[in-house]
Amino acid sequence: MTSGSPPRAVQALARALPVPAGAGMARVLVERNVVAFRRGWVVLLSGFVEPVFYLFSLGVGLGALVQTVTTDSGTEVPYAVFVAPALLAASAMNGAIFDSTFNVFFKLKYARLYDSVLATPLGPRDVAVGEITWALMRGALYSAAFLVVAALAGFVESWWALLALPGAVLIGFAFASVGMFATTYMRSWVDFDYVTLAIQPMFLFSATFYPLSAYPETLRWVVAWTPLYQGVALERALLLGEVGAGLLVPVVYLLVMGLLGVLGSARRIERLLLS
Repeated sequence: MTSGSPPRAVQALARALPVPAGAGMARVLVERNVVAFRRGWVVLLSGFVEPVFYLFSLGVGLGALVQTVTTDSGTEVPYAVFVAPALLAASAMNGAIFDSTFNVFFKLKYARLYDSVLATPLGPRDVAVGEITWALMRGALYSAAFLVVAALAGFVESWWALLALPGAVLIGFAFASVGMFATTYMRSWVDFDYVTLAIQPMFLFSATFYPLSAYPETLRWVVAWTPLYQGVALERALLLGEVGAGLLVPVVYLLVMGLLGVLGSARRIERLLLS
């Protein structure tokens, strides 16, 4: 190694990271998705409507019976205020995971879009970065719209909620990257039952509708380390203003999950398209 050259560990990390082959080339794939959905805005709208329905049907309807809930930090809040942050996290998860699984699988196995992409200056790693970025943008769009609705309905308790949107982007990043990584191993549409099998229980049991303290002691640590619970904990703390050093745990958890997913997706796409 010559003097002034980066250490070997840094060089290895640089080779592993899914850096686009050309500066900003992944942006081209994102622009292609924007154009493709220009006439499909109803599909985009559907991902936003579902959590809003949950918010008002359960948060307001069931909230009339439950009245208040005591959070895991000991704060007593109205039930709708308790549910809203969790549905915000779920909205980011749904928007990111379904775009990075169903849509990517169709493009990879049936439309053969990525094979055509390789005839352009884009490379396999640009595909991974571009698709994850698009899924992330979609999840952020759902989250922003949901956050506005929750704020107008009076379910936001703190100005820390301004950071809830970046928090939702982080949640979307984690789920989009892992979702795309999992998609590269799928062989048929039947395999998507595993996606539902993973997402639905997380949605129902990640302290979305009741606090972690409601679980038996033996199950709490399992629930507490699920990805969606980490997102719910982050968003609930921000919307309620319960901000402290403990929030570094979900931030680091989701960031590491996202980075590992990006690395895995880039390597798998490169292997599938160039083998």
